[in-house]
Order: sequence, then structure tokens, then C-alpha cells
Amino acid sequence: MPMDSLSPGEDPEAQARGDSGVAGNERLTALTGAVLLVLFAAEIVTVVLLRGLMPVHFFVGVLLIGPMAVKTASTGWRFLRYYARDPVYRRKGPPRPAMRVLSPLLLASTLAVIASGIALAGTGPAPAVLLRIHVISFLAWLALIIVHVTVYAARVPKVIADDWRRRTARREQRTGRRARLAVNVAALAAAAIPAVAMLPSAALWAGWGEQGVSGFGILAVVAIAITGVVSATRRRRRRL
Repeated sequence: MPMDSLSPGEDPEAQARGDSGVAGNERLTALTGAVLLVLFAAEIVTVVLLRGLMPVHFFVGVLLIGPMAVKTASTGWRFLRYYARDPVYRRKGPPRPAMRVLSPLLLASTLAVIASGIALAGTGPAPAVLLRIHVISFLAWLALIIVHVTVYAARVPKVIADDWRRRTARREQRTGRRARLAVNVAALAAAAIPAVAMLPSAALWAGWGEQGVSGFGILAVVAIAITGVVSATRRRRRRL
């Protein structure tokens, strides 16, 4: 790296380690984001046929807690280090302006969906206010996640692919990616314990809702289709 890119008084080796840490943070965030996207998609599938898949809906909803905690920590660390004027994170640059506003809203809506869902698992469908909170927060989350996925759809696969390209990986990168994978596996394993414990709560919802496909499920599927089309269009434009 050119010497003129160094911050005043900064050691080149320290800068290299710092830059490696920034890259590792981005790779962890990307990998965890991909894990979350798969779980989000699975959860939305359960919404389509909620009555028949209520136990799966509960299980996946609680399982989300693990990777959500990891992603919140990794993105929160980047925000913290950037606004604390850490030189290596300042060189990386700020988060996108729109995402600085939308990311906290996405986090809040995700937490609201998960928290209200866990509460409903314990109480059953009787508290109408909890059910309303769950539905409203889900709709807010759905709108925000569409924007989030559209913004990062082109970047995240590239970051993950670069991280797992064995031929070009340095030793510290190979060590780092094993650690990132281990963090995600551990988060899922830790969340799987309460997720399994929550399964009997599905009995409280026996007989609830209508047969067949739910309206919210249809809405979610349409939203996912729109997101896919928009993301694919953005990728094509970047390649041109």
C-alpha cells in the first residue's frame, strides 16, 4: 500500500492489520447476512401456509436470533469504529447515507417481529394487541428488507466468493474464514436450543386461522419476486 495513504504516525504493519480487520468485518457481515436471508426466506414460506407450518414458523423465528445477534454485533462494530474515527474504518468510508437511516429501522422492525412472535408463542393468539404488533412490524420489516436486499444483492455474493476462493487466499484469510464460519455455526447451534424448546407452543395455535394460503403470505411472495427482479436488473446494469 502506498505510503502516502498512511495516517500520520501510523505504522505500516499496524495499518495492514487494521485493513485486514476491516475486510474480516465485512466478510463476517456478508456471510451472516446470507445466512439470515436464507432463514428469512424460509420464514416467509411458512407464512404462506401458516396453519400447516406453525411449528416450523416458531422454530425458524427463534433460530433467527443467533445470526441476528452476530450481524448486529458486526455492523454495530463498524459503525462504532467509524464514528470513533478509527483510521482504518475511516479509510473504508461511511455506510451508504440511505442505509444509515434504514438499517436502524430494519433492526428495530426485525426485533419487534421476533419479540412479538416469541411472546405470541407463549400466550397463543388471544392477545389481539400482540398479534397486531406482530403483523404491523412484519409489514414494516418486509418493506425495509426489500430495500436492504436490493442495495446489497450485487455486493454480498462477491464478498463471500472472494473470501472462499481457496487459490488466492492468504493464510490469515483462511484462518479468518474458518473463524467466521464457526461464529455462524455456533450462533445457529445456540439459537437451536430455545427453538426446539419452543416447538410445543405451536399447540396453543391449533385451530387458529384459515385453511390454505394466507393473505400476508401472498403479499410476502409477491414482494420477494419484485425484489428478485429489481436485484437482477441492478446486477445487469453494473455489468454493462
